[in-house]
Amino acid sequence: MSEKFDYDVLYIGAGHATFDGAAPLAETGVSVGVIESGLVGGTCPNRGCNAKITIDEPVKVTREAERMNGILDGDLSINWSKNIEHKQEIIDGLPQDLTDRLENAGAKIIHGHAEFKDDHTVLVDGEEVTADKIVIATGLKPHRLDIPGTELAHDSEDFLNLKTLPKKITIIGAGYIGMEFATIANAAGAEVTVMLHADKVLRKFYQPYVEKVVADLKKRGVTFIPNASVKSFEADGDSYQVNFGDNQTITTDWILDATGRIPNLDGLGLDKVGVKYDQSGVYVNEYLQTNVESIYAAGDVVSNDLPKVTPAAYFESKYLMKLFSGQTDQPIEYPVIPSVVFTSPRIAQAGISVEEGEKKGFDITESDLANYWYYKVDREPIAAGKQIHDKDGKLVGVTEVSDQAPDAVNALLPAIEFKMNSEQIGRLIGLFPTIGYAAWHRA
Repeated sequence: MSEKFDYDVLYIGAGHATFDGAAPLAETGVSVGVIESGLVGGTCPNRGCNAKITIDEPVKVTREAERMNGILDGDLSINWSKNIEHKQEIIDGLPQDLTDRLENAGAKIIHGHAEFKDDHTVLVDGEEVTADKIVIATGLKPHRLDIPGTELAHDSEDFLNLKTLPKKITIIGAGYIGMEFATIANAAGAEVTVMLHADKVLRKFYQPYVEKVVADLKKRGVTFIPNASVKSFEADGDSYQVNFGDNQTITTDWILDATGRIPNLDGLGLDKVGVKYDQSGVYVNEYLQTNVESIYAAGDVVSNDLPKVTPAAYFESKYLMKLFSGQTDQPIEYPVIPSVVFTSPRIAQAGISVEEGEKKGFDITESDLANYWYYKVDREPIAAGKQIHDKDGKLVGVTEVSDQAPDAVNALLPAIEFKMNSEQIGRLIGLFPTIGYAAWHRA
């Protein structure tokens, strides 16, 4: 431990960008402090991924039961309040589990809000804490529309904590959060309207597959309003009015502002120490180091073009652990980072996009998975995949729309990441019958 500072490494924020690396770093003998103003674990375990996938599970089950109608007898419906109770059962213990993990490894958790005083010192609710190196790992927070009545709208955490599902829900935004929550709310019986800023849904995903998901949601009663140009929200008795477009209005029971997430940097005092950042996040070099030598950043708060997903934060946290413990002196080298949107069906992708593959003249093949026997087992009506192979025949990208898409893309990741040739691919014999085995034959 440094004699000059309280800690060798001090993390601000206790999410995946911290705890996945901070615990093993502390186990190496490096003195580690972790500052957290809220729940240990950050967004993903407490108000994001874990909660979302739990309340989505009944949606997945009801979709499959719907497809198997005639083989399975009886109709299923989602009990919203029980679904939310189950979500709490899943996530309630996570902050303590993660606290124990950090503390058992030797890290010290400091509760409070951090603000930089200088390049080696932060104030935690007025008390000074010093460190040789400081890591900014504060993640993202919900963006809020700057319009009259914005305080009447809710964010994703509010949706995940709804004890009673409103009859009419209006969602502003059609990205990950907007589309996933539109799927869940619609399946649970709400009347859902999605208002788009422009005319595209899920812009970062392959649009022909996105259009399949949107068409299915429209059949299920979800209304999409493109180029909505939302102007204001107003209270109207027990309801709310959304004013948009050219003097248009709709009445709703609940408004979700799903217009994106922005770097969580409020009150951190970056200007005071000269750390460079903008609305996209904190600038770092290839060592995740900011322009201030002693200050680093990791996870969603970093300004880069990578998908803002938990596994990327995990990878960066593990990299910093190796860097700070002397296990590496090399710059970070990112692997293929997949992404998925948990609509029903899901859309998952990894490697280069279809559009990029077309520009490079690569071989692009499409698989009609809805007519592949394994996808027919549970009668998936929407299932298709595209594979991008380079000029040497190696798989460099994949995208799929289906309920099985996440598992299929996960199965194909090694072929993309390790640039496997046909002989190497042929050496791997998977479990049969599984989606992973079926997907591997597309590598």
